[in-house]
Amino acid sequence: MPPHCLSAEDEQRCRRLLAGATARLRARPAAAAVLVPLCSVRGIPALLYTLRSSRLAGRHKGDVSFPGGKWDPTDQDVVHTALRETREELGLTVPEEHVWGILQPVYDQQKTTVVPVLAGVGPLDPQSLRPNPEEVDKVFALPLAHLLQEQNQGYTHFCQRGHFRYTLPVFLHGPHRVWGLTAIITEFTLQLLAPGAYQPRLALPKRSTG
Repeated sequence: MPPHCLSAEDEQRCRRLLAGATARLRARPAAAAVLVPLCSVRGIPALLYTLRSSRLAGRHKGDVSFPGGKWDPTDQDVVHTALRETREELGLTVPEEHVWGILQPVYDQQKTTVVPVLAGVGPLDPQSLRPNPEEVDKVFALPLAHLLQEQNQGYTHFCQRGHFRYTLPVFLHGPHRVWGLTAIITEFTLQLLAPGAYQPRLALPKRSTG
């Protein structure tokens, strides 16, 4: 785990790597966006997660997620969607200049595009946040060092009709299991922040070229 992963130099490295995708994806409409909050908890670099309210409708209630949600007509672009949703869900205002860039979009089972927006939110005590109880049951942080330890990493193989379909990462041994799209976005984030220190778990079937 590189101890300097939240340094100004590393931030500039990440911004440079994301610059092209950020410019391209900000110009495109997307159905939803999430904020990936990179924070420091008692001096330890971490990612901030939410536990979706068990009172929400739909199959993802009670799941671990990043703050975010659907695009609103008042949003200028996906970055503004992610920042607005974070403010509404957590009461956390993140200035636009704290956004490092946009990560690779992901797609849910309904083929909805979800755009992850990486931002540095600085020193933070998750317990000091006042999340909207209608949307969020809990807020917690997982240190990057925890996420990068192999014993805390797992994967799930998905098959259909006896044939391999895809493999998704899972992050274990925290307060709550991180899986699904949130785990994929976490993986993208770790690959960016700690190149060479994380072995990707995501695997998709190869497309036929014939």
